[in-house]
Amino acid sequence: MTDHRHSEPSPSSQHHHHREAAVRAVPCWVITVSDTRTPETDTGGQLLAERLERAGHPVVGREITRDEPTAILAALDAALAREEVAAVLLTGGTGVAPRDVTPEAIAPRLDRVIPGFGELFRALSYQEIGSAALLSRALGGIAAGRVVLALPGSRAAIELALEKLVLPELGHLAAEAVKTR
Repeated sequence: MTDHRHSEPSPSSQHHHHREAAVRAVPCWVITVSDTRTPETDTGGQLLAERLERAGHPVVGREITRDEPTAILAALDAALAREEVAAVLLTGGTGVAPRDVTPEAIAPRLDRVIPGFGELFRALSYQEIGSAALLSRALGGIAAGRVVLALPGSRAAIELALEKLVLPELGHLAAEAVKTR
C-alpha cells in the first residue's frame, strides 16, 4: 500500500491544493473605527492599506467611521454592497473598554464566524505581549460571500495579524467565502 501523505505538500506550502486555488489579488476595503483619528493621523489604517497593497491585494476603498454601532454597521454594509470588494478589514474598537463596540456591531452581519482568527491572533499576541492579549476581541467571519476581519487598532497588533494570519490566508479565505453548497 502506498502512503500518499508524503506526496502532497503540507497545508502551509504554497503548492498545497488549497493555496493553489486561492485568489491571488483580493480587493479590500479598510475601515478604521475611531472617534479621534483623521486621515492624517490614521497610522493604523494607513499601515493596513500599505501592507495589503504591497502584498498584491488592491485597496479599493478606505474610510474612518465613529466608534458607534450604527456607524460601524453602516460602513460595513456600504462596503459589502460594493461588487468589487472581496474583503473588509476593520481596525479599532476590538478591546474591552465600553467604547469598543466593533465586534458587537459587525456580528449580526456575519453569516459564519471564523473562530480560529481571533483565537490564533490572541495566541500570537500572547507570545508578544503576555496576558494583556486576553483584552483583544479580534473577530473574523464571512458576510455576504466576503471576508470580514476586525483587528485591533494598534500598529503592532495590525502588523502581527497581517504577517502571521491575514496575508498568508486572505486569498484562501476569499476563495472559500464565495463557494456555495
